[in-house]
Amino acid sequence: MFRLSKATDYGIVLMAQLAQDPTDAPRGARELAECVELPVPMASKILKALAREGLLDSQRGSKGGYRLARPPEDLSVSEMIRVLEGPVALTDCAIGPALCEHETMCAVREPWQMISRVVEQALSDMTLADLVRGRPTGRSGEGSGPTLQIHRGEERGDEERASVGAEARRV
Repeated sequence: MFRLSKATDYGIVLMAQLAQDPTDAPRGARELAECVELPVPMASKILKALAREGLLDSQRGSKGGYRLARPPEDLSVSEMIRVLEGPVALTDCAIGPALCEHETMCAVREPWQMISRVVEQALSDMTLADLVRGRPTGRSGEGSGPTLQIHRGEERGDEERASVGAEARRV
């Protein structure tokens, strides 16, 4: 099963809470933790990590707190996951070369790398604004959001390609 860690899930929930705030005023860790029903120490740790990586701005002091560093439309799900979880990849060989000792003789390496790229692209096309709205539009702003397309060559031996696009097409 492919699953995000709880910390990543909670981090995206905290980001969504900030994205829903129309005032854009800094919000404290305690307030945010209470809003999303998380323990304050866990929320604080996640918020600090998001600020350290530049997804949140933090402000110290009595009127301090956290706010989004960029508009929700400019924060991709992929970027949030990468900051909290690490690279988006289904296998080690999709992260980079020489991470798997079986890489050179693996029969499924290239298909897994292709699938990882498609998943990464789908997550890159989905924004924090899409999550908050509850319906995807993707970064292009078009209505249907990201969809998976698999392109098959006409002749045997042609390489299969997968891509993510704004509209589904029959292949």
